[in-house]
This record gives sequence, C-alpha cells and structure tokens, in this order.
Amino acid sequence: MSAEPTVDWAGARALVTGAAGFIGSHLAERLARNGAQVRAFVRYNSRNDYGWLETLDPDLLDLVEIFRGDLANPEAVVRAMHGCEVVFHLGALIPIPYSYVHPREFLEANIVGTMNVLEAARRLELRRLVHTSTSEVYGTARQVPISEQHPLNPQSPYAATKSAADQLALSYWRSFSIPVAVARPFNTFGPRQSARAVIPTIISQALTRDVIELGSTHTTRDFLFVGDTAAGLEACGRAEGAVGEVTNLGTGSEISIGEVVERVLTIVGRDLPVKSASERMRPDKSEVERLIADWSKARDLLGWEPRVDFDEGLRRTIEWIQAVPEIFKPSLYNV
Repeated sequence: MSAEPTVDWAGARALVTGAAGFIGSHLAERLARNGAQVRAFVRYNSRNDYGWLETLDPDLLDLVEIFRGDLANPEAVVRAMHGCEVVFHLGALIPIPYSYVHPREFLEANIVGTMNVLEAARRLELRRLVHTSTSEVYGTARQVPISEQHPLNPQSPYAATKSAADQLALSYWRSFSIPVAVARPFNTFGPRQSARAVIPTIISQALTRDVIELGSTHTTRDFLFVGDTAAGLEACGRAEGAVGEVTNLGTGSEISIGEVVERVLTIVGRDLPVKSASERMRPDKSEVERLIADWSKARDLLGWEPRVDFDEGLRRTIEWIQAVPEIFKPSLYNV
C-alpha cells in the first residue's frame, strides 16, 4: 500500500450531489480536508437529516455548506450549482432489487436528475462536471479485463438508467461543450455503506448470526475501497485530459462472493455455514456474472491508482460496522 499524494483544492468551490450518501460523504470529506469550499447537496427531509455527513468531524463539517433540495427540481439544482467551479454528480437511486419493483423512480432520479444537472451547467460557467457512472452498465464481462471500450449491456433497470445518464452527459459534451468527465467506479465498499450491499450484508451476518444467507456466491466482482473511489473522482475533477472521457476506477483483481465470505470469517474468527436464499437472487438474465476492471486509462490519464488492498479494506469496514451496531440494519437483499 503506497502513500497517497496530497491534492491542494484551496479556494476551489465544489458541489457534491448525493453528499449525504456512502461515496458522496467520503468525497465531500476529502475535498474539504484538501481545502475546497464544499457545498453538499442533500435531499430535504422533515428530520433535517443530512445522512453520513453528520458523522464527519464537527470542525470539518462546519466548513461544509449544506444545501437541501431535490435533483428532480431544476430550480433547486441551478441554485445549488450557482457559484461552483466543479460539480461532482453522485446523486442517484441505486439499490438494484428496488429497481425491479419501482423502475420509474430510477428513471426520474437517475436520468431526469442528471438532465437537470446538465441543463443547469448550460446556464452556468463550470470548469468541470464529473458524472459518476457504475460498472453495472457493462453487464457480464464479454472480455476481461473490462476496458472503457467494452460494450454496454445493462442487465437491470438501475443499470439501464445509469447507462442512459452516462450517454446523456457525454452528449452534452459533444453538443454543448459542457466540460463533462465520466468516472465509472467498479464495486465500491467500505465504511458508511448501507446493509443492502453485499459486503456489509456478509459482515453483519458474520458478526451477529449463526448462518450466512446469500444469493449467488459464484459471481465475481472487482472491489474498490471507498477512499480510492473518492480519490479517483477527485482526480477526474482536476485532470485536464478527463473532459469528454469515460474512465474506469477499479483494481484489476476479481474475487467471488464466496471468497469474500471466507475472508470475512477469517478476520472475525468464526466458522459459519452459508445458506442459499432464493429471495436474494436476481432474475436469471439480470445476474451479472463477472466484473473486473482495466484501470490503465485512469493511471495514464488521471495519475490515479488504487492504494488500499482488499483485505485491509475489509478490516476497516468490519471495524466500522462493529463500532456502529445501533445504526446498522442488516439487509434483506444481496445486491
């Protein structure tokens, strides 16, 4: 694990949409620590709650401007983006099982919300708009490792809306010269991830139950620690060559869900059986069998590389889950 260089964002005005969420909160924290003037776009709720941002160091949080709104409201989006030089667009609806039940919500959040950000960018002066994609748009790998030229084959309504949002963002670069960069992280994991995701599902069950219930365990993923994802997004916000480009963020290593279980159990010191749970299965044609990134473009274009290895990331995630049992609710799904 190599040391990470410090990036100076002193004085830069940056907006992070989806800042209350898993990756968004880590990115907002990272930008603020590096000197940026961060505005955090969070969805308004009656509890006046701004999600994982509330776990930041209070002194750091005092430096973050909270903007409450909804990406579906174009007027709110324009107000949020006004005065910002760089916009990191992470706001999206992401739980894949929910996309099978209510796909229209995903269209409105992920496509219409992205269009509102892009339209606002046409009215404002931006140095960079970083749009966050997902490796799910590739579907099951046809050739490995997966480069940015791999065919797009979204296999869930969620992935389809993200693919559409990617293409919409790139079209605004080609049509209106909006300085868009598309970052495509592979499977991000780490502290603050919700229990709907597979690694927190495995960890929470390994810590609290006598059997682990999962869907498919043979599928493989390229797991990227959240700190590395945030660093890659940040790099997309400053590297000149990133405009108009799609850039994968991954490790180039794949691991099966079954092997993740084995490594978690080793770390927590338990030996538990694994049971197949049909309600956790994706529809057959929707299951993504294999994902593994070619991240050479990110290395060459952004000067970025993954720095936290999988086992170290697992240990940090386990420690976090052990520390916050009162706010961590085990998932009903393996996604």
